[in-house]
Amino acid sequence: MSELTTVRADEGLYFGLGAFETIELFEGQALLLERHLRRLEKALAFLGIAHEEELLRQRVREGAEAAEPAIANHGALKLLVTSENVMVSTRANLYGPAERDRGFSCCMSAVRRNETSPLVVHKTLNYGDNILEKRRALRDGFNEPLFLNTRGELAEGATTNVFIMKDGQLVTPPVASGLLPGIARELLLDRLDVREEVLTMDDLLAADEVFLTNSLMGVMPVREIDGAPTHLMDRGRELAETFRQLALAESAR
Repeated sequence: MSELTTVRADEGLYFGLGAFETIELFEGQALLLERHLRRLEKALAFLGIAHEEELLRQRVREGAEAAEPAIANHGALKLLVTSENVMVSTRANLYGPAERDRGFSCCMSAVRRNETSPLVVHKTLNYGDNILEKRRALRDGFNEPLFLNTRGELAEGATTNVFIMKDGQLVTPPVASGLLPGIARELLLDRLDVREEVLTMDDLLAADEVFLTNSLMGVMPVREIDGAPTHLMDRGRELAETFRQLALAESAR
C-alpha cells in the first residue's frame, strides 16, 4: 500500500468524524469517479467538514499516477477526508474473474444494522462493525457476512450491497432498511430494471439467485449462505459483465 500524506490528529482520528471512498483503478483510470465524489461530498456535508472539490480531484489524479503499474491497471484507490486531512492510498484489487467464477460464500452476522442511525447511509470512518465482522467471517471460512437490521430486514454486507432475483425481477433492499448506498448499487439502479423492496431472510433463502456489489468487485455471485447452496449464479455472472461495460462507458465520458 502506498501513502501520499501523513495524519494530523483531529475529530476524524479521535471520533471517526471523517469519510472515505474506495475507487477502482483500471488501466490508470479512476472508474466512476464522479459518482464517488458526489457521495463523498454528501458525507462531508453531513459531518460539517469543509473541502475543496478540485483538491480532492487532484489528490485522486496524483494517487493514480503514483501507483505502481500493476496497481494502476487493476487496483484500488482510497480517498479519505477529515477536517484536517486529505489522504490517498493505493493497493491491489483482490477481486477478479476467478472469484466471480467460484462465487462468494456468505454467512449471516449476529450484529444488527441500526437503521435509525444517520451514520449508516454515509461512508464514514465509523466502520468498526464492518471490519470486525468481515475478519470473523474470513476466519470462519466465509467471504462476506450479511447483516439484518433491528427489525429483521435484510440490509447489506460488510463491504457490499445485496441483490436477489425474485420471480424474475432484480430486487435490492431500500436505504431505509439501514444500508450504505453503494456506487455499484447506484449504477445498477440507474441503468437497469431494479426494484427496491424490504426483504427478509425468507426472501434471501428462497431467491432464484443472490449476488453482491461494490465498486471493486462489481457484481459477485453468491454460491452459498451459511453453508446452504444458492440455486444459480448464471444471472450474476451476466450482470458482472453488464456492470463492467456500464462502468467503463460512463467513466469514458
